[in-house]
Parts: sequence; C-alpha cells; structure tokens
Amino acid sequence: MSDTTKRFNRRQFVAGAAALSAAAVLAACGSDAATAVPAATAAPTKAPAAAATTAPAAAATTAPAAAATTAPAAAATTAPATGGTAATTAPAAPAANSAKAVGAINYWHHFTSDTEMTGMERVIAGFKTKYPMVTLTQENIPNANFMQKVTAATQAKTLPDTLMISADRVNDMVAMGAVRDLSDRITAAGMRKNFPDNRWQAGTVNGKTYGVPAFMFVNWVYYRMDYFKDAGITAPPKTWAEFGDMAIKLTDPSKNRYGFGLRGGDGGEGWISTLMRAWGSPIVDDKGKPAIDIAKTTDAIKFYTDLFTKSKAAPPSAPNDSYAQIMTAFKTGQTAMVMHHTGSLKEVRDVLGDKIGTFPLPAGPVTRITDVTPQYNGISTGTKDDKLEAAWAWVSQWTEVDAEVALLQETGYFPANTAAGMDAKVTGDKIYAAASESLGYGTIAPQFVGNAGWQKQTVLPAFQKVLLGQSTPAQCAEEMAAGLKKATA
Repeated sequence: MSDTTKRFNRRQFVAGAAALSAAAVLAACGSDAATAVPAATAAPTKAPAAAATTAPAAAATTAPAAAATTAPAAAATTAPATGGTAATTAPAAPAANSAKAVGAINYWHHFTSDTEMTGMERVIAGFKTKYPMVTLTQENIPNANFMQKVTAATQAKTLPDTLMISADRVNDMVAMGAVRDLSDRITAAGMRKNFPDNRWQAGTVNGKTYGVPAFMFVNWVYYRMDYFKDAGITAPPKTWAEFGDMAIKLTDPSKNRYGFGLRGGDGGEGWISTLMRAWGSPIVDDKGKPAIDIAKTTDAIKFYTDLFTKSKAAPPSAPNDSYAQIMTAFKTGQTAMVMHHTGSLKEVRDVLGDKIGTFPLPAGPVTRITDVTPQYNGISTGTKDDKLEAAWAWVSQWTEVDAEVALLQETGYFPANTAAGMDAKVTGDKIYAAASESLGYGTIAPQFVGNAGWQKQTVLPAFQKVLLGQSTPAQCAEEMAAGLKKATA
C-alpha cells in the first residue's frame, strides 16, 4: 500500500465512524458479506470461551451459525505452484517465548459459521499444546457490528488483547489508534520469509505493519460439472465474454435452472469492483484519489447487469440475493455457476461432492482481476505489557503450517503461508488448483479510508437500481463516481 494513502486523524475518524464501519468488497470472514451497520450498537453475540489452559479441555465451542465477510485489491505476487512437495519443515515463524507467554488474553473475531468455529477450535488446540500457561477467551461478534464494537472499545479503552483485522479495515483501525505496530516483532521472528510481499500489503500503513496474515480469501467460481457436460461445454470459461455465453447456454427456465447466481443483494458490491478493474477502470490512484473511468465502468456494469435484465441468465430473485440465497440456489441445483471465495468450499462440497469443479475468475477485456485478500490478526493498543508475549504467541499461531492446513480443511480458507500451500494435503487435492493458480497473479483490491462505506452505501444501491430497471449502467457509473468523491473528500 502506498505510503501516501489518505488517512484520517483520530478526531476525523471518530466523527465518521458510523459510515466507515460497514464491511466491504469480499464476501468474507465467514460465508457471507457483512450487512449494513445498524444505527444503534447491537449487543455482540458471544460464543462460549475457548480457553487455552493447562487442562486438556476441548477448544472453542460452536457459536450459532451465521455468515460473515470481507473485502479485496492491487499488487500481483507469486504463489507456490499447484504441485510441489509437502511442507514438513518448521512453522512460518519461531514460536513465541513459551516461558514468557503466560496469563489470560482475549480475542475478538467475526467467525460465526459452524465450519469457521470448528476450524478455529483446531487452531486453539495447537495453541494450547504449545502455550499451556496462556488462557485464551474468544468472543465472536457479528461482522456487521464488529467495527462499531471496536470503535466504541477504542474510545472507552476497553479493547481486547487480540483481534481479527480485515484488510478493508486496517486503515480505519490505525486511524482511530486501535492496533499496535507489529513491524519489529514480525522482522525479529523472521516471519516474512514464507509470505510474499502482497500478503503484508493491505496490513501495512505508512511503512508500519499492523496485521499478521492468518489466511487468504481467494475469489473463484464453483460450477456444476454435470450441467456443463449436459450442455456440451467441455471446459470452463477463460474470459468474461465466454462466461456470459455459457451462462446463457446453461439457462433453462422450464427446469428452473439458471446459468449463474448473481449476487445483487448484500455483498454483491464486491463483484462490481472486480469487474470495473477487469474492464480497465481504476477506483483510486496511488494517492487514494478517485480515478474511476466512467466509460469503462459503464461497459462493465452493462455486461454484468444485462445477463440478468436482458438474458435472464440469473434467477428472478437476483436483485435481493445475498450469500445465503446464491449458495442455496447452487446447492439445490437452481444455478450452474456461482462466484464466491474458497471459504465456502466445505459447505458446498459437503452437499454436492464430486459434482462440482472450480475455476479462476475469467479475464476481462483489459486485464484479469482476481482478488486474493489476506485476513489478519493483530494486537490492540489496549494490551498491557505483561500480556504482549502471550498475545504475540496467539497471533503467531495462525501462521503455523499445521494451523493453516487445519483451517483450510475445515473451512476452505486458503493458507497465507506459502509453506502451508505446498503441503501434500493441499497439492494432492485438485479442487484447490484454481486457488493456487489465482494466487500466482492475484491482486489486493484498492484499500483506502472510506472504502467500506462507499461500497455499501453507494455501489450496492446504485447497482441494485440497474437490476430493478430504475437506472441505467451509465447512471450507475456516474452515481458511483460521485459517491466515491464524497467518501474520499
């Protein structure tokens, strides 16, 4: 991220906190994208504490299932090839000092689904083994309320010791003074060696790194291999134009079957950002200033919305469909393709088994955009000095090969650590090939203060109006550009 990225000072941030607290682009931490933040602070949902103690107790208990989110970006990197030998070497970074890692710490996160909670239980189990003198209490907060909770806790000086940091929220958390600079600890641990530079990019502001990569959101497409075969389609699409043609060919209203599940409801705004850039329009320049190309954005929106408004290649419910609806439609056979990230793999695979395949996002007319977004963990500014070693131990645990592979197996969240990406459990399963390929050229979506609010408050409603026939693609592009100018003013 450019050191010139625009930032608010703390007073400016607090004044605009409500607008900035919405989640953005990627349908992320959890299966779903965050919903809009309510006007009043909602009480967080608590999962029972998962303590890392000397007792051999089980890890975290499962919280009620619900979806959550995150968001996307801009700098290509090199990832390990799909093939490779198993990673049997040491973890990503030296373990924290177990003698000093003592005491009780807490962790705020927005995992809510059963698969996410199970994955975290496995991470906690490994942590308990390595650091028996640390007691960890975890609390899950619905993603839609997460930034409200962090903002209020920052002002009240009641922050947790450790917390999850989504890529689109790093700037906001830094601006309000909620998270610690971890640069020196990361360097001292030698942690960067197994993480390409772009894994740190979104977690770094003005040269200081505030988040440790825990896992990756890798956008891809699920498809029904049996439907493709029935339609005479022998290979997945390579371009968005081919994708559109296939979506139309796969549509058969008489069977209540549609080419793809278009996400026009909550979380759908992220795909607009992807398509804009694939058609050649930037969102902001390297100084965080608005840089939308109206003509190219219009073309991207027209292509995408025409598949619904003209070709009828998506279900009639598309303008209101969010995560739950698009995934239910895919799992029940109503749609032949659906776009999401790897975090929903286990859920989809448990239902459809070997009927599904995956492929990378297609290339646009100008470039190929696939967002590969790190999810970070960090240490808050409220953590007392005598808890820092225990907090660092917990944050570091997520980078271990065993922890990252375990989380992948339970959720589909792809490893951020390249050593974990070369583990035999990853390279030996062909379903992951599309994600491994995408990591080779994937980018981190533009991150700037005001991004989350702009996505949720401007992009989504403007997009929905086109789907509903209340606006045109050109008007949508103009509305998005005007909203971006206000969001970054």
